Amino acid sequence: MNAISDIQAGRGLTRALSEQARDLRLEDIPETVRAWARQCVLDYIGCGIAGASDELVTILLAEMQEQGGNEVASVLGHPARLPAGSAAIVNGAASHALDFDDVNLAMPGHPSVAILPALLALAEQQGSSGADVLTAFVAGYELQCRIGRTIAPGHYDGLGFHATATVGSFGAAAACAHLLRLDPDRFATALGIAGTQAAGLKSMFGTMCKPLHAGKAAYHGLMAAKLAARGFTSRTDVIECGQGFARTHSADFNPNRAFDTPPGEWWITSNLFKYHASCYMTHAAIESARKLRDQHGFTPDQVERIDVRLEESCDRICNIPTPRTGLEAKFSLRLTTAMGLAGIDTSRLSTYSEAVAADPVLIGLRDKVSLDFRSGIPNTFTEIELSLQNGAKFTARHDAGIPATDVAHQGTRLEAKFAALVDPVLGTARTTRLIADIGRLDSLPDVRGILTTEAEEKQCV
Repeated sequence: MNAISDIQAGRGLTRALSEQARDLRLEDIPETVRAWARQCVLDYIGCGIAGASDELVTILLAEMQEQGGNEVASVLGHPARLPAGSAAIVNGAASHALDFDDVNLAMPGHPSVAILPALLALAEQQGSSGADVLTAFVAGYELQCRIGRTIAPGHYDGLGFHATATVGSFGAAAACAHLLRLDPDRFATALGIAGTQAAGLKSMFGTMCKPLHAGKAAYHGLMAAKLAARGFTSRTDVIECGQGFARTHSADFNPNRAFDTPPGEWWITSNLFKYHASCYMTHAAIESARKLRDQHGFTPDQVERIDVRLEESCDRICNIPTPRTGLEAKFSLRLTTAMGLAGIDTSRLSTYSEAVAADPVLIGLRDKVSLDFRSGIPNTFTEIELSLQNGAKFTARHDAGIPATDVAHQGTRLEAKFAALVDPVLGTARTTRLIADIGRLDSLPDVRGILTTEAEEKQCV
């Protein structure tokens, strides 16, 4: 990134970030980074197909179909086609409906689900190549992480904005602007249009609005880029200007953090994939609980007390104390800890249901959980001290914030996750072909083949 003389004063930040994203080319992206990007696409599509039958998706799809328009883009897991913006909303919500999609703590939020619904809908409309899509995705991904860092921690932790919805709107806009090959002025304008639309509240976690946030981030970004391409105007300093995005959305604005060197040189290599279908801040507790169960072989009735030590911001993210629905269960530290201790498979979608939330054994364990919120530790770290009725005490800890170092092994795990999610919907043959096609994304002349559901195969309706 070329030095910008007045970045330290917060001036020129939007331009600098937009130029960095706009200038990215496929040849600039190392093969390892491309592999991470392909894995993000695979995980996004798998989560979207599996989430396509969720009630919230059915509602959104019905609304978008009623609105009508030019049917140019596919709907994951459905035979329907929609206008690109409508498809972005539905597909974004579908892929986030299960809360099983990827995370990056630099935002902090869900990076792929904010960008890919918009980018792939636009790519399908244009008949774009896989290489162009991959490059645009990485450009948008890096930009949104950099913006997220400039307003951390106050934006998410302090004020309660959902960064997937807000920061994600910028990532979607940048990716779509890159695919449209906008000139520098219109690229920065697209960020301005995205910034004035960006919205989403953490207080909505556990409701249908959280998945809607992802769909609206994608829609806002796509709309921003397409309007900018048509000559719509906006400020080109939306992030840093007075009463702009950063100053109205955080007390911690620090423009210099946008240009910190990420681990591994790219923020996408800090991407965290989910293997439990619940809020990411519950994962360390689940893993710690599983360690205790595997190592000590107790039964739920032998448990006297469960002390869970974790970072204080988790109290505002995933601490629904007495969940009643499957969606609320995904945001309950007490219940997900109980699931881990009881040996419940937290990767299965059917685990998160009203029946499981009402299970008397799990409720008994849940009510023995005491949460000890502390400052100064990562919000991905949890330590559990388990006390049994016979006086024995055991401790386990886990940090869910450490990215994978073996990218090939991660790819194998993600393919297994994808198959488990997609096989029941599309069947084994189509699932296998999708894995292969996404695995060679950069060489595909047209991405439409990985998005169109074939009529003769099983579909989610």
